Amino acid sequence: MGAQNNRRFDLEERTLRFAREVRVLIKKVPKSISNRADLYQLAKSSGSVGANYLEANNALSKKDFVMRVRISLKEAKESGYWLQLLDLSGQTRNLEAERLRLIQECDELVRIFSTIIRKCIPV
Repeated sequence: MGAQNNRRFDLEERTLRFAREVRVLIKKVPKSISNRADLYQLAKSSGSVGANYLEANNALSKKDFVMRVRISLKEAKESGYWLQLLDLSGQTRNLEAERLRLIQECDELVRIFSTIIRKCIPV
């Protein structure tokens, strides 16, 4: 159980780090009309990934745990979507590299949450 708890908290820390890194990116993105709307959605969904995973770890039942992890999965996918929509034209390569790295992190989180769900639900 100890190793499993460590992984759980590692994922809690990872999702928190993801939300913080998204907020750092948000501060650097040009504030066009379309970007403002997308950045608002991105801030919400990126924070929701970890918040729902945190709630999953305090779930009252297995069903509740799976439901919260599914929400984290959905929010990770949504965060990737908003990251892809951002208009970074005219910005530095560093900003684009940061965005691509965060999209990759979304993809990895999606795979992790999908695996957790798959292992919890008998086939």
